[in-house]
Amino acid sequence: MERIKQALTACESALSSGLVDLLLLRHGIAVDRHQGVDDPDRCLTPLGLERTFKVCCRLRELGFSSDRLYSSPYRRAHETAELAVKSGMAPEVELASCLKPGGDPWSLVQRLKGSCLLVGHEPDLSLLAAELIGARSGGLRLRKAGLCHLRWDELHQDPRGVAQLQGLLRPRLLLPGCV
Repeated sequence: MERIKQALTACESALSSGLVDLLLLRHGIAVDRHQGVDDPDRCLTPLGLERTFKVCCRLRELGFSSDRLYSSPYRRAHETAELAVKSGMAPEVELASCLKPGGDPWSLVQRLKGSCLLVGHEPDLSLLAAELIGARSGGLRLRKAGLCHLRWDELHQDPRGVAQLQGLLRPRLLLPGCV
């Protein structure tokens, strides 16, 4: 936990120094795919709602917050984003179609300033994080309701390969006793 607190102290100083502080949050546990429910309409399960809210509250307790929150419009991601707002991690949700599964988030990422939270899907968020830090595809994996914290200097027109990985947090780490 001490490392998390150190990262958060660095996060606070980043906000005043021209750095982009990016939080990537994968949606929580959603209902299974089945006939009759379109993928965009899949919602969080009761366990997914509960655990995701607890994760967001714990992240907020640790000091993780953002000035802007962009979410995939898919229901499970939007519900996760609303829980992040409810926990105090961000002021409001802005839907971004580029965060749909298979979307291209680069036009959004290149415009980011300050502290931002993106809520979306796998493998897209992990692929984005890997490309930002210059790692191979598949080198990172976000769990459901997991968080990836990245940082780079906003002077970089294209942040690919220059971001620094500040943390990769699994719900199990944030919620002891959680499986």
